Amino acid sequence: MSTILGPAELRSVLTFTVNLARTAGTLILEGSQAIQSTSDINEKKNAVDLVTQYDVAVENLVMGEIQKAYPTFKFIGEESYSSGAHQELTDEPTFCVDPIDGTTNFIHGFPFCCISLGLIYQKRPILGVVYNPFLEYLYTGIEGQGSYLTRGNGQPQKLPLASPKPLPSLSKAQIAIEWGSDRGVPAITDKSDSFLKLAGDSSIPGGKMAQSLRSMGSAALNFSMVAQGGLDMYWEIGCWPWDVCAGIVIAQEAGGVVTGSHQVLASASTGFDPFKVTSEVLAGRKYLVIRGIPDTPNETGKQAQLRIAQEFYATVNDSQPK
Repeated sequence: MSTILGPAELRSVLTFTVNLARTAGTLILEGSQAIQSTSDINEKKNAVDLVTQYDVAVENLVMGEIQKAYPTFKFIGEESYSSGAHQELTDEPTFCVDPIDGTTNFIHGFPFCCISLGLIYQKRPILGVVYNPFLEYLYTGIEGQGSYLTRGNGQPQKLPLASPKPLPSLSKAQIAIEWGSDRGVPAITDKSDSFLKLAGDSSIPGGKMAQSLRSMGSAALNFSMVAQGGLDMYWEIGCWPWDVCAGIVIAQEAGGVVTGSHQVLASASTGFDPFKVTSEVLAGRKYLVIRGIPDTPNETGKQAQLRIAQEFYATVNDSQPK
């Protein structure tokens, strides 16, 4: 029998998920203190793809609490996936979890990391909670019900925090980018060339001279910062669904749009919605998110977002994740 999740049920799930995120946040803070005096750090595929005992402990805590509260819900987690526990995506409710998004930041004591708890239903993200326990920033979102930022014990503030401004071109944008864990020649060459064109002035072939490129090491918080309005865009190739699932909902509910690759955008001319986050986009490991843009007399906000996305993909190298 299929589970039905209406607005009221989702609000109940959100309350549970927020409480769980805060509980997990306490464990993350404890781990952050302990990790500074230990060498118990393991590598996954290379020396920059790291995992600690606290990643595993937080995921086990989260998975156990979800199984008790929602025994019929499925579970996809970064660490269980890395250990070989793969879960096929179906129409059933599925939690998609990154216990510590920004593990390298966590290890180094850089306070830009979080727990990311997303809920997928009927193969699309519908609920997201992203919590940074170091800054006490809690981002939440439910499909059709808006997204919010709660700072400390304060009241939730609707996102974006201020009315969005027009975005005429990439030259006016603050863009988050990440190097990722694939440091081989093809990936580094493609990314370096893309970043050069985004940052460079007109003396660089294809240079856009974006106002700023930022690299902060957490996909979930990058998505959330786009929703908040602190970033205009965020682009990454190589991260995973658990990195972005919660952030997708938070960004979309703040007026943002998410797409996968230039092939997805090319299909816009056929009538396909280029900003529809299908299961293929969610699992595609290529993500571009653009903040909300207001309507103007010359174009709608969605048209402006499509224009910016097209300019972006005409600039960068759309490589394949490894």
